[in-house]
Amino acid sequence: MRIRGLVDLLTGRPKHPVGADGRMALSDHFRELRARLIKAVLVLAVGIAVALFFFDQLFDLVLGPYNQALEALPEGTSFPTTRGAAGGLMLYLKLCGFASLVCTSPYWLYQIWGFILPGLHPHERKWSRIFAAIAGPLFLCGVLLGYFTLPKGLELLIGLNPEGVTNLVDFNEYLQFFTRTLLVFGISFEIPVFVVMLNLAGIVSGRALGAHRPWIIVGTFIFAAIATPSADPFTMTLMAVPMVVLFLLSEVIARFNDRRRRARRPYAGLSPDELSPL
Repeated sequence: MRIRGLVDLLTGRPKHPVGADGRMALSDHFRELRARLIKAVLVLAVGIAVALFFFDQLFDLVLGPYNQALEALPEGTSFPTTRGAAGGLMLYLKLCGFASLVCTSPYWLYQIWGFILPGLHPHERKWSRIFAAIAGPLFLCGVLLGYFTLPKGLELLIGLNPEGVTNLVDFNEYLQFFTRTLLVFGISFEIPVFVVMLNLAGIVSGRALGAHRPWIIVGTFIFAAIATPSADPFTMTLMAVPMVVLFLLSEVIARFNDRRRRARRPYAGLSPDELSPL
């Protein structure tokens, strides 16, 4: 019985069957959530163990933008350092943990998806699958763009040091700066996806997006200026321009969806005080 309970726990199978009304007990939902969390944590731990064997390659990949910025800077800038006796150990754990989190993201995202999916309606499942297929590549494009623009931002930030001042870079702080920059770029590319989702939910119309387009474009550049850690015009522009293009594309999709919705329900937009031709 104990072995069977352990199998049920690891597979996420509910202890009690689904009721006649198609619903599960609240305790079964928590049990399934616990099982999926355990699976995700185990896969993350395995990913960290595997990443330890490729530490040198990961270190060169993360340090690549800094080395590129270093080539364009005068003397007075040192290579990243670590602090304390456990600085090297924390370097290994943080870098390998970040690599495991990224590489195993399809699995733990699938676990989240598997937990949420039973609570969605059939049409919601269809749209969520489409958005999942689009959001993933967009996020990766944002991360890649952030990686290739990071050397320019580092060059500007490190170049602000006065002449004769040596800039000591702590690797743990640099890794936080590195991951934050890539995440900001990746998440910023998801904003148009949320705009289309709001339109499909009937909250935002394509006409409203067009009416506020100038302010949205200005707000996009302000957001890019605040979100980019380096805050230089070059990096800000490289983030803002693709976001504006994606927003314009989302506006086109929203207008097309509005026309399709009006064709299906031509009198849906009437106010309660208006009479329909029927």
